[in-house]
Amino acid sequence: MYLARVVGTVVTPVQHPFLDGKTLLLVRRLEPDGRVGAGDRVAVDAAQAGAGDLVLVLEEGNSARSIFGDPKAPVRSVVVGVVDEVEIDGTVTLRNGRNGDWAP
Repeated sequence: MYLARVVGTVVTPVQHPFLDGKTLLLVRRLEPDGRVGAGDRVAVDAAQAGAGDLVLVLEEGNSARSIFGDPKAPVRSVVVGVVDEVEIDGTVTLRNGRNGDWAP
């Protein structure tokens, strides 16, 4: 699992039937201290997250599939929670920023 910021949504006109009715989010990985991590990912939303939200992403196929109760689901990355803030040694390093007041 890792922290990420939702950058936006992903729209696909052709997709696997499993994804019908599900929201795909573009997420940017973050380190706990706020630095941008390695690369952006597309994740299936299971937490009603939106652009600007600080989220927790599960990136492991078997666990991701078990969230949806489908052992054959074509999914690896899932947004499993919206995070209010991250605190390290008494200092808040990341906050949820759906209102656009966030960085990175």
